[in-house]
Amino acid sequence: MSEKQPQLNGAYYGPAVPPPTKHYHRPGRGSGCGGCCCLFTFLLKIILSIVVIVGLAALIVWLIFRPINPIKFHVTDAQLTEFNLTSNNNLQYKLAVNITIRNPNKKIGIYYDRIEARAYYENQRLASQMLTPFYQGHKTTSVLSSTFDGQQILLGEDLQDFNQEKTSGIYSVDVKLYLKIRFKLGKIKTPKLKPVIKCELKVPLNSGDSTSNFTATKCEVDF
Repeated sequence: MSEKQPQLNGAYYGPAVPPPTKHYHRPGRGSGCGGCCCLFTFLLKIILSIVVIVGLAALIVWLIFRPINPIKFHVTDAQLTEFNLTSNNNLQYKLAVNITIRNPNKKIGIYYDRIEARAYYENQRLASQMLTPFYQGHKTTSVLSSTFDGQQILLGEDLQDFNQEKTSGIYSVDVKLYLKIRFKLGKIKTPKLKPVIKCELKVPLNSGDSTSNFTATKCEVDF
């Protein structure tokens, strides 16, 4: 007769089930960032943000002033009443010029903060004059008047060029304006710009009367 198995209250006990394995995360070198790395990233973000802001500001200013019509400069009158060479090659001169400035823009005004007029003969600087600063409104024309009076030694090629032009009585005199200007649109003003206005003139020597044969000359604007 076989032995009876003890009662187990209806429950079955199989092999022991192992407890669930716990995974522990150990930070490695690739996770997160060190102090120096985070600081560099932060500074880089700041620099990029500044670049983007400055770029957007420049774009806005460019879009505002892009339709600007060029300012026009003309020498409308030039009187060369003295242009004589003495026995010691000393050039004595007296030149008066009128320069018109036309602002054709409907909404943009111009501050002329600094105006320096210079006269040259054959790359020799004759004289300079500071003119009164002013503001030029929309679609207006302004006139600058300047007189150059003095003397200058001529040597070498400059002396040869003078003798050649003396025959015709028409001399190659350059007048340049060195400016500091600002554009104004509403309440917006641009930073100062420094254009140079170059006027290459052919001026006849005359006695200073109003019947000069001078031809009005357009000037070049170089920003």
